Amino acid sequence: MNIKKNFFGFVLLSLTIFVLMAGWFMYFKQENMIFAPEALPPDFKFTFQERFEELNWPVDGARINALHFRAAQPKGIVLYFHGNAGSLKSWGDVAEDFTRRGYDIVIPDYRGFGKSTGRIESEKMLLQDAETAYSYVKKTFPENQIILYGRSIGTGIAVHLARTNRPRMVILESPYLSLLDLAARYHSLIPRPLLSLLVRYPMRTDLWIVDVACPVYLFHGEKDNVIPFNESERLSKLIRSEHQLIAVPEGGHNNLEDFRQYREAIDRILR
Repeated sequence: MNIKKNFFGFVLLSLTIFVLMAGWFMYFKQENMIFAPEALPPDFKFTFQERFEELNWPVDGARINALHFRAAQPKGIVLYFHGNAGSLKSWGDVAEDFTRRGYDIVIPDYRGFGKSTGRIESEKMLLQDAETAYSYVKKTFPENQIILYGRSIGTGIAVHLARTNRPRMVILESPYLSLLDLAARYHSLIPRPLLSLLVRYPMRTDLWIVDVACPVYLFHGEKDNVIPFNESERLSKLIRSEHQLIAVPEGGHNNLEDFRQYREAIDRILR
């Protein structure tokens, strides 16, 4: 009986130690878990076929580097918030998808990504930097010609901007209900109440999207193994404005543009 009791005591102690260690790592190393930036030297030269202008915006304690690609006769402008990895060196390739459809596109790099200086230290900082990007776009086009586009981690940022501004529409590619919800999926051994204290980047898209007044379009691959398709299904039920969820049955997390369902829907939305 004592052996059995000692065994379960050992298991409980081991589990407690594991949860505490995982919690410590999650709280203090959160940026490393969420973001995977590619840094570029300050003198790096971007090379793209489309016409573009390199931009640098001062923000609190840092400088945000961005690219503004220009269409021949723009119908509007897309402000694009990219995923959690890489830099404009590769993300700039998405510009052609919008310029050939008649839209300018501005793509900023987050702090510590590409040639942007500083480092991301809080959710508030990330969202404030996005507002700076929106302010630039608003100087070049009226709000009824501004389209917010978020991809993966960038979807929460786009929704927060749509909540606090009046863009024409917001397009979300592989969105999440919240990063808190994703953390609960990936770290199921950590109790949800403890997770809510540990996650410093909750990115509550589910709370923000109820205040969005413009049309919302969600794209999600049904075979996405990073952000499950169910995240978009649950998120779409919370939207109070005009909205549509476009499912891509064979789509994963990084290849939606390869599928006819995505291309035809984007053509229709941006027409």
